[in-house]
Amino acid sequence: MDLKIFKAINRLSGRIAFIDFLMILLSNRARYLFLFVLACMWLAKGPSRTAAKKAAAASLMAIFVNKVLKICYFRPRPFIKNKVGLLIPAKRDSSFPSKHTVVSFAASIVILYGNRFIGRILLWISACTGFARIWAGHHYPSDVIGGALIGGTIGWFTEKLSKPEIK
Repeated sequence: MDLKIFKAINRLSGRIAFIDFLMILLSNRARYLFLFVLACMWLAKGPSRTAAKKAAAASLMAIFVNKVLKICYFRPRPFIKNKVGLLIPAKRDSSFPSKHTVVSFAASIVILYGNRFIGRILLWISACTGFARIWAGHHYPSDVIGGALIGGTIGWFTEKLSKPEIK
């Protein structure tokens, strides 16, 4: 099922240049949008700064958890075992979970608690980034869904376990 969904999405890559451009942009550059939003929130006062600090902590935790999972479980990327449309070069490390998705969802969930408007936008961008990773041939859908669940859980725990800031 995972491979069928992957092929249904990935077979569309390489057909429409503008869509491919958007998918490559999301896949490679969405993290800079997250960094920009975090920096702007960090420079603000009050709850935005607190949310940015928590999101940065959640992102670092997500990177750590992702590295541990990739060491403990290796799943070959789709382009290693199958003939797929590969839009951009990729590492040959484990496909599960998608690091882009884990980190973006962890930050988005924390920001959602601090600023619902920005958080919703970042959640959509996170989902689109995951989809773009499938489109580009780098991940299976389960890698992205797993990454979203892991990242979302890390973001939720970060929010729930963090102490409220005392002024």
